[in-house]
Amino acid sequence: MLLSHQQCPAKIVVKLVGSKWKPTILWQLSHGGLCRFGDLLKSMKGISQKVLTQSLRAMEADGLITRKVYAEVPPRVEYSMTDIAHDLTKVLDVMGDWGIKYVKTHPKYSDHHVPAEHAAPAKAKLPLKSGK
Repeated sequence: MLLSHQQCPAKIVVKLVGSKWKPTILWQLSHGGLCRFGDLLKSMKGISQKVLTQSLRAMEADGLITRKVYAEVPPRVEYSMTDIAHDLTKVLDVMGDWGIKYVKTHPKYSDHHVPAEHAAPAKAKLPLKSGK
């Protein structure tokens, strides 16, 4: 028996991370640990500062990431995944593996970037810069 579309449990995941940039932000945080705003912005070609800010705020409101602000000049802000969001890491990695396979077998997507290595990047992909 098929469930109605309202009963699909994957819908909540799509609602929370189903934008253009949220999966990439979470993937960066899952493999980079603590990340500063500027590091995230530099690592994601094509995202504007405004969209990154909006995405981070939405994910913070949804309980997927934490934002830590340090009382320093210039201001320093670090982002990290919450425990519940860390559960998405395996899902993101599986989606990434599937995406690589898909791009390789569908020539119309050949202009999409396919990493040289299929494995997830090593931890600390994005170095955390000291604010001092």
